[in-house]
Amino acid sequence: MKQRRTSLKDLAEQLGVSIATVSRALRDSHEVGEEMKKKVQELAKRLNYRPNPFAQSLRKEAPRVIGVVVPNLVTHYYASVLDGIEDYASKAGYSVISANSHEDHTREEKAVDDFINMHVEGIIACLAQDTVDYSHFEQINKMGIPLVFFARTCLPELFSSVVADGDVAAQQATNHLIETGSKRIAFLGGPNHLDMVRRRKHGYLEALREHRIPIDRTLVVCGKIDYEEARTATLGLLDREDRPDAILAFNDIITYAAFDAIKSKGLRIPEDVAIIGFTDGDSSAFVTPKLTVIMDQAHVQGAKACELLLKNISGDKRIYKEVVPMILKIRESSDKIQKS
Repeated sequence: MKQRRTSLKDLAEQLGVSIATVSRALRDSHEVGEEMKKKVQELAKRLNYRPNPFAQSLRKEAPRVIGVVVPNLVTHYYASVLDGIEDYASKAGYSVISANSHEDHTREEKAVDDFINMHVEGIIACLAQDTVDYSHFEQINKMGIPLVFFARTCLPELFSSVVADGDVAAQQATNHLIETGSKRIAFLGGPNHLDMVRRRKHGYLEALREHRIPIDRTLVVCGKIDYEEARTATLGLLDREDRPDAILAFNDIITYAAFDAIKSKGLRIPEDVAIIGFTDGDSSAFVTPKLTVIMDQAHVQGAKACELLLKNISGDKRIYKEVVPMILKIRESSDKIQKS
């Protein structure tokens, strides 16, 4: 059975006292004896009671608020997802509070805890890249607080999710690179424990198998999602005698790091090294050469995540798995045949 949020009334009923007495005890008021204070505070802790900071001042017109946790708000993808969430939420009469985990598990935990304390009606979240402990989300489930994951997910048996078809898109992109003249294709990814990374890497490997190209594991580089680290990794690949002649990059940060590394070596794109990145930021059309990209449809993902959350808030307890298709936008950076 899921636990619902514990109220002052719940505490009062269990202790056989009035709600006013419980409220005073939690405020450490002198009007309540020390023994009763101790009983109230111990029960509140055991039942995970969280005070509602809006309850007294906004009791008659309580705001309808949802919380959103993103790993990196300054990137185009997460900003677009948030935009989709806000658009959908606004039409449904909800306000949105966002928190940036900065790809840090500790900040992610704090953001979730803050949202619980604020008594938001539900939470939409995307995992930080170093999150491998999901206990804070398990607590959310036990408390009965609606939550939906997007992009990077966990605990699929407990929560609904919205993801992109990264495996299908990566396979299409790798097929395109092979069919337009690339032979040694590298994959630059993020941490292997992230389901998003695994999906995209799987699609890349499936395309190689489909074309009976031997898989060279040294061309599969999965590390931290960080611009400088990705740039250094790309330079390492390009310094090899058997360097790759194409790169499939996991997200916009890694894509532009790889793009810059190729340019810094004086190599031509795509003649020497073709590149395709998972990013639909406007800047991809303005670099030279124009960048072939796999577009996320991030705004659609955000709106769909909010739709599922509001279903949950309204009482729909089914677990949904929504997949939003990605779009391969072919430009100049990937086609060796056209350039030759």
